Amino acid sequence: MSSAVPPLVVGLMSGTSLDGVDAVLVDFADRHPRMLATFWQPYSDAIRQQALQLQTPQYDEIRSAALFANELARCYAEAVRQVIAKAGLEATQIAAIGCHGQTIRHQPAAGYSVQLNNPALLAELAGIAVVADFRSRDIAAGGQGAPLVPAFHAAVFGDPERHRVILNIGGIANLTDLNPGHAVRGFDCGPGNLLMDAWIERHKGLRYDEAGRWAREGQILPELLDKLLADAFFNTNPPKSCGRDEFSIAWLEHRLAGRERPEDVQATLLELSAVSATDALRRWCEQSQELFVCGGGAHNQALMARLQQLLPDCRVASTDSLGQPADWVEAVAFAWLAWRTLRGETGNLAEVTGAGGPRILGAIYPR
Repeated sequence: MSSAVPPLVVGLMSGTSLDGVDAVLVDFADRHPRMLATFWQPYSDAIRQQALQLQTPQYDEIRSAALFANELARCYAEAVRQVIAKAGLEATQIAAIGCHGQTIRHQPAAGYSVQLNNPALLAELAGIAVVADFRSRDIAAGGQGAPLVPAFHAAVFGDPERHRVILNIGGIANLTDLNPGHAVRGFDCGPGNLLMDAWIERHKGLRYDEAGRWAREGQILPELLDKLLADAFFNTNPPKSCGRDEFSIAWLEHRLAGRERPEDVQATLLELSAVSATDALRRWCEQSQELFVCGGGAHNQALMARLQQLLPDCRVASTDSLGQPADWVEAVAFAWLAWRTLRGETGNLAEVTGAGGPRILGAIYPR
């Protein structure tokens, strides 16, 4: 793309939490990305149920996946329209949409990761070029295709003197180690909100445990926690990534005795998220001084407090304190990745994903 391309990109993110679409309009005119507007498009019950059903093999799933991708593109297009309108701009002023899509399978060991999306339809509906399919090139180069956000974390959160770690707590949690003078490291460390959300929805009909209040009503079950932490993923060396394929509600049920109080299970799941992240930090991000949290988990006060208790010598705060609101970091990251694709610049970190080298990520669907 030529240097005349306007530096305005919409980033879209719909993660493993399956709650909706984060849309952010970002200006890349300066060294640090500047958010101009944000918008959240919640998933309808129908879209959410379709996404959940497609997590596992089913009858006629190819047709179901294609129709879901079309519906998702319409949902994305509405989010794009809204965020551009909030900024008082027109579609013709936007260089591209960076669209991650909705992950329904993540199997890098088998050579694939599937993010449902219809970027061609999105480009038609929005009248804006779309950059999509960010993970495939990294996987083709021998990588995990995830996590991809550490490159962005390094660009915007790195400090020449402070050893920082960024913890993104979405459905799945991932760590980025920003140690001055050392290569950036990053990897998925286990479930973030995914299991807690599924458990409270089953027992309370709620989408998430606001501030961790229900978890605080329960008691941690040490035997159950040990069973959960015994999963081989937690001791696997990076590079590594995971998803609903590994940490599903069925994975949890297989480890339950069936007599547990629901609130005790919730307390144990919160402890799992906290312990798996802090254990990974101590093991692979030694002597870090600061932990900054982004994603929905940053609003879980019980989880944030537990992270601080487990890391008494490390400052724990949300990325808001670094000028990047925790709710929007991933969407900004995919706008940043799209911007790099437009400029012909690499977007992955091979030392993070395990790829054979740096690669330009994504496919461009012109307006």
